[in-house]
Amino acid sequence: MAEHAVNPDHVREHPTWKQYKWVAAILTIITILEVWAYYIPAFVASSAFVPSLLLMSAVKFAIVVMFYMHLKYDHKLFRVLFTGPLVVAAATLVALVFLLATWIR
Repeated sequence: MAEHAVNPDHVREHPTWKQYKWVAAILTIITILEVWAYYIPAFVASSAFVPSLLLMSAVKFAIVVMFYMHLKYDHKLFRVLFTGPLVVAAATLVALVFLLATWIR
């Protein structure tokens, strides 16, 4: 049990300013791609438009949670407590989309 005790001298590794700048640059590029995709009429009319925007938004969400909310550097229990319900919610939304898609047609 002693090996799991909290040591006040132990400093967890957090991102440096350089890493924060890279994360901000990646988030900016993804946002530019989202806006750019919206202004291409042929792409907006295609069936790949909504899934691509959802994918880009999910990637941005994951990056923000992992780096700016420091979830990547927190205890494993906190990651499980956050990602578990998130996976359940995402699976529920996907299931509802497939179930209700027949009503739209």
